[in-house]
Amino acid sequence: MLALFVAIGLGYALGHVPVFGVTFGAGAVLFSGLAIGAIAPRAALPGLVGTLGLLMFLYGTGIQYGPQCVAGLKGPGLRWILLSLLAVLAALFVAQGLGGLLGLPLAMSAGMFAGAGTSTSALQAAITAAGGGPEPTIGYGVAYPIGVIGPILLMSFMLRSVKPAIPPTPPTLRYAEVTLAAGAPPRREAEIEAALPPGVEVLGVRRDHQNEFVDPGAVLKGGDAMLLLGPPAAVDQAVAALGVEETGRLAKDREELDVVRVIISRPAFRGKTLATMPMPGFPIRVGHLRRGDAMLLPGPDVVLEYGDVLHVLAERGRRAEVIAHFGDSVKGNAELSFVSIGIGMALGLLLGLVKVPLPGGGSFSLGVAGGPLVVALFLGWRGSTFGIGWRMPVAANLVLRNFGLSVFLGQVAIASGRPFVDTVASQGPAVLLAALVVLVTLVATVLVVGHYVLRIRFDDLLGVCAGATGNPAILASANRMLGSDRPDVGYAIVFPTMTIAKIIAVQLMLG
Repeated sequence: MLALFVAIGLGYALGHVPVFGVTFGAGAVLFSGLAIGAIAPRAALPGLVGTLGLLMFLYGTGIQYGPQCVAGLKGPGLRWILLSLLAVLAALFVAQGLGGLLGLPLAMSAGMFAGAGTSTSALQAAITAAGGGPEPTIGYGVAYPIGVIGPILLMSFMLRSVKPAIPPTPPTLRYAEVTLAAGAPPRREAEIEAALPPGVEVLGVRRDHQNEFVDPGAVLKGGDAMLLLGPPAAVDQAVAALGVEETGRLAKDREELDVVRVIISRPAFRGKTLATMPMPGFPIRVGHLRRGDAMLLPGPDVVLEYGDVLHVLAERGRRAEVIAHFGDSVKGNAELSFVSIGIGMALGLLLGLVKVPLPGGGSFSLGVAGGPLVVALFLGWRGSTFGIGWRMPVAANLVLRNFGLSVFLGQVAIASGRPFVDTVASQGPAVLLAALVVLVTLVATVLVVGHYVLRIRFDDLLGVCAGATGNPAILASANRMLGSDRPDVGYAIVFPTMTIAKIIAVQLMLG
């Protein structure tokens, strides 16, 4: 245990040191663990410790990306997934072919494939399929740095070569205070709302120099104002139809109504929708909801989670009561339901035990890596079932995933330290060269086919490439290159599906 936590501490310290402008983050635990394992091979931990860490990482990943992954099966997301699958299979065949030419053990070629794709779950599947030997970890350890740095360099080269015109990413939501045209005939609020573009919400109105809550029966006339929220294009359309935008008419007057920012931290709200959540004994209106870095429209079907931040419109002087009603504790960002985690992981492990027969004999299973990931994707998409809320706050999810990944990498690296040194001393350059070819095959297939054949928008394409390769550092670099977070969408759709594909691929290679 001492060796494990020394590896984690040193690894994270190394992970903050930039190499060619790239930081490895939790992935650097692999290198500190290999060094400790080479010096003190008897410090190796039981494999069950690493498996537990991997479960934490994969379950958190599935819960976070479940909604985006399922949504991605419609529209352009399916093309992105098929393109990434083509690239993963091409990299698999190249890894197997080059491994055979170099005389590498097949298990080491599988680890090299997993390392070039920075897939810890594929590494676990390879270790299991290979009977627990060190060869997959050795191949992974040699290929992993190339798998992180290589895609960033290739994406940067592609960006400079193509010089695409990338439009700026518009904001997801926009507030607008619109004054009704002076000559507009009097109309009830309900009539005005019914004519608004889809997605536009009316949060409040201003009549006779006084802010009010929305009242469908109230009559508005020219000169009155409305506070709108919705997608930018739809809000612009609504403003053009109603009158003229005058910023500050409602927001600057806090005499009657005030805006209160609160964190959901009371159990009574977990799993409730905005339409069914407990309400205080006085009127309020939810402006918008913030979950992590995402802003969500306050639709009635939005399911609340611990750590959600609500922007609430309430009567002046009610701030303390609003805060007391919702909880507003930062502890809500760290709340985990161990009921949902326990049941979800158990279901995932049971699914991983199921054997799927292959034509011509043999079989494969999702195993301890794929089973929990598939179940977590489904549960994350569902949100809640039978009163159990499956999702978790973004901050808590990140802690669970990063700690689990660190434990897994530390355990497998310490166990493989000595064989790693011996292999690198004898075959290191050949394995490095082979890993480079595997990585180029994976990335070039996505970038070239995606840009020149499928004509995928370039900022989407970099997100797809980051998801096919897998490491979050690659996604962060893509965002920095473009000055946009649009690649996050492609990453969220492709990363979970390609993780499953890599798990199955290494089992087919070794089976």
